[in-house]
Amino acid sequence: MAKLGDAAPFYKIGLELYAASGMELVRELKQEGRRVFLDLKLYDIGETVRRAVAVIARSGVDFLTIHGMRQVVRAAAGGRGDSSLKLLAVSVLTSVDENDLRQDGYSRGLQELIDLRVRNAVEDGADGIVCSAKDTARVRGLAGRGAILVNPGVRSAGAAAGDQKRIATPAEAIAAGADYIVVGRQITRASDPRGELERILEETSTVA
Repeated sequence: MAKLGDAAPFYKIGLELYAASGMELVRELKQEGRRVFLDLKLYDIGETVRRAVAVIARSGVDFLTIHGMRQVVRAAAGGRGDSSLKLLAVSVLTSVDENDLRQDGYSRGLQELIDLRVRNAVEDGADGIVCSAKDTARVRGLAGRGAILVNPGVRSAGAAAGDQKRIATPAEAIAAGADYIVVGRQITRASDPRGELERILEETSTVA
């Protein structure tokens, strides 16, 4: 945080960082006027999800990720009540491809499963969808113009893909119609995190 300064107004807190610092970091960021994207991908029985989301909503978190299963989305929508918390449903992780789905016994193909989860999530109260940049145009057509679309798995050309399989560059993701992009390791593991962030912002600034 100190290395990025005011160059980053919106921070994503994922599982590793949440395990280290939890809601204390959320409160610290909010007190400093930052926006917070809590990326926990909640997936549990309905009552547990509902109660957890109710607690998170009171913290002032801006975005929260949940899995795109219908009972999870419905429970989360009930838990956030009338708060301003935006719920983002994960369609299919960007680290998953057709082969992974087959190995896990899914009878639906990747695109069919994404389409189904997007339609259900929006119907059940999700404010937006987390999806690959490769799927953004299609998801926009299913979710509607008002849906918040977030692209993870974004890497600049030449950056290591890591465990991501369906990736895009920052410029490609914005051009495809993403409202927000998630860039993690390329920045957090850079020797100059702020400089790396500024280079990525420069990449996206050229997109019409």
